[in-house]
Amino acid sequence: MSNDTPDTPGRKKPDEQPVRPPETPTPMPAPKPKTPNLALRRLRSGFKPSRGQAIVAIVLALVGCVAVVQVRVNRADDGYQNARREDLIAILDGLGQNTRRLESEIADLEARKNTLSSSADKAQTAREQAEAQIRTLGILAGTMAAVGQGVRITLNDPQGKMTSGNLLDAIEELRDAGAEAIQLNGSVRVVASTDFVDDPPGIRVDGQKLTSPYVVEAIGESHNLAEAANFPGGLVSEVTGPQIGGTAEVNELSSLSITALHAPEEHRYARPAPSPTK
Repeated sequence: MSNDTPDTPGRKKPDEQPVRPPETPTPMPAPKPKTPNLALRRLRSGFKPSRGQAIVAIVLALVGCVAVVQVRVNRADDGYQNARREDLIAILDGLGQNTRRLESEIADLEARKNTLSSSADKAQTAREQAEAQIRTLGILAGTMAAVGQGVRITLNDPQGKMTSGNLLDAIEELRDAGAEAIQLNGSVRVVASTDFVDDPPGIRVDGQKLTSPYVVEAIGESHNLAEAANFPGGLVSEVTGPQIGGTAEVNELSSLSITALHAPEEHRYARPAPSPTK
């Protein structure tokens, strides 16, 4: 007998999988239309400057630049704001003196021009002016004697503590105050090339040794020269201070003669430059 059992309708074999109906795809929802963002549009339109706003921005930028420049100028003037009253007075005196000197030079040059223009003998007038200029340059170069108002400053250094630097500072202070001719101890004429060297006890000036008392004679506006010497922290204060311990005497003179002459040396290398017009 056979164990095979006939297939029964409606029954499935154990190894068969059930048949599923095909799945229907789920429809995707349609995208919603974008709504315009009115707030964002307004914000963007606000960042687009109008012509008036651009002009205002340029004006503000210029005002800012001017403010920065003014601040820098004020900072540059802080040095004068913090200066002592005596220092400011000395600065003003120096500026006033330089102004007067320049005005005098301008007036002198204009007078020379007018003289040459109106003179019948222009060659003779030119020679006279050249000779006057030579005399002026001779005084500045120390090759000619000079006379005029000025000061005589006597410096006593009993302990021999003065140095060439102290004496050079005194000369520079007098020059800044308008000294036109200076001599030391009646024997040394001070010019642009004068050198100062320490040679204890004393100071060697242009190769000549000077000892205390040091007598400085200078021609110029006597009051300005005396003020420069007596200025706090200046020559007199330095000599009479504890570092040197000396004495100083300043005398204003209505007439002072400077007779010491400077012997110019021949230049080894420097030569007059040719005129640019030739």
